[in-house]
Amino acid sequence: MQKALRAYGEVLRLIRRLPQDTRAYYAKYARENFVNYRDVDPNDGAAVDELLKRTYNHSLWVLGKYSVNDSAACKLKEICSA
Repeated sequence: MQKALRAYGEVLRLIRRLPQDTRAYYAKYARENFVNYRDVDPNDGAAVDELLKRTYNHSLWVLGKYSVNDSAACKLKEICSA
C-alpha cells in the first residue's frame, strides 16, 4: 500500500510539469484510476507490480505527449520498479 501511495504522490508531482490547462484533467484522471484499483489485494505482488508498471508507462506517454522530458519520471521509475 505504501508503494502505491508513493507512486500516486509522484504522479501528482509529475502532473505539475504539464501545461496549466491540462493539470486538472490529469489530476482527476490519476485519482480515479488509483481509486478504481484500491480493492486490489496488496499481498498480490504480481497484480500490484503490473499496476505500477502501467502507472509508469502511462505517465511516460502523457509526459511525451506534452514534450516533457522523460527524465522527470526517474523517481516514479524507482518507486514502480523497487
